[in-house]
Amino acid sequence: MTRAQVRRRLELAWWQYLAVALVPLLVFAWAFGGVQALIPTLAMPMFIAGVASMFLSLPRFGAYKHGLIATQKALNTDDEPVAWIELARIRRLGMLFACLPAWIAALSVFVGLEAVPQILLAISSLVLLYLYRIPRQLG
Repeated sequence: MTRAQVRRRLELAWWQYLAVALVPLLVFAWAFGGVQALIPTLAMPMFIAGVASMFLSLPRFGAYKHGLIATQKALNTDDEPVAWIELARIRRLGMLFACLPAWIAALSVFVGLEAVPQILLAISSLVLLYLYRIPRQLG
């Protein structure tokens, strides 16, 4: 597989993770947005949990940066395919953790969290996912 094909696959995977992060929130808000909140007192703790979940991706992002550096060093060597696979593995785990704020926002629909905090959590997932884009300089 060529470097361009690997980059295309990783770019497609980024868009897939963006959908995986935001579609549950959109579907739950559409389907259950008008339903009475189950436990309204959990709205603020859910928002706090969503904000706190952003910090869970910090160690994963550090590993991702090290993976980028290792992949850059392995370009045009025999270790390049292994480096791309390892980068994809590290990136996949990091992007799962980056989805957490949006997933918590999706669950917060059931406890009556307002739309603005839900949007803020979704945007935070979007920003975290944006950090996992493959830089143009790589490859």
